Amino acid sequence: MLMPPQTTAFTAGLIAAMPGLRRYALSLCRTADGADDLVQETLYKAWSQQARFQVGSNLNAWLFTILRNSFFNQTRKRKREMQDADGVYSARLSTSPTHDAALDLRDVCNALATLPAPQREALLLVGALGHSYYEAAALAGAETGTIKSRVSRARQQILGMMQLLGPMDFAATPPATAPTPLCAYV
Repeated sequence: MLMPPQTTAFTAGLIAAMPGLRRYALSLCRTADGADDLVQETLYKAWSQQARFQVGSNLNAWLFTILRNSFFNQTRKRKREMQDADGVYSARLSTSPTHDAALDLRDVCNALATLPAPQREALLLVGALGHSYYEAAALAGAETGTIKSRVSRARQQILGMMQLLGPMDFAATPPATAPTPLCAYV
């Protein structure tokens, strides 16, 4: 397939301008790899936009303008980017999934529903609402030792129902969409 004379002249002009473009790019980038990339990007942009080039005008000036503008665009873009070669910053950006915590909360609510009412009340007063054993005993109308016993038995029952070894088996963070009260039982 033969190229039209304009495309042939344009291609010859691009090839002839490459050494000068590379020298100019090297003076801007200060690294050979960066200069080669910049020249390649310039040639790509020029080739893809050759219809915008006016025949008879100065091709070198047009190419050098494309190269300079590409360099400044890259420089502006790099200023907004953060260098993170070691991956330290990006490692801090990761978040744990919240669905595990939501499932844990649902399981706890289901387990609470199966507890006898006195144990559920004692556990919610102490564990969820943060009352001391003494305050919980006063609110429930029971002895402090009775509340301690109910809370202990309720915790053991829930751990057994959920097949957990301890509180560290739960997800790390509660879900953002967790209901305001712990469950419907509060």
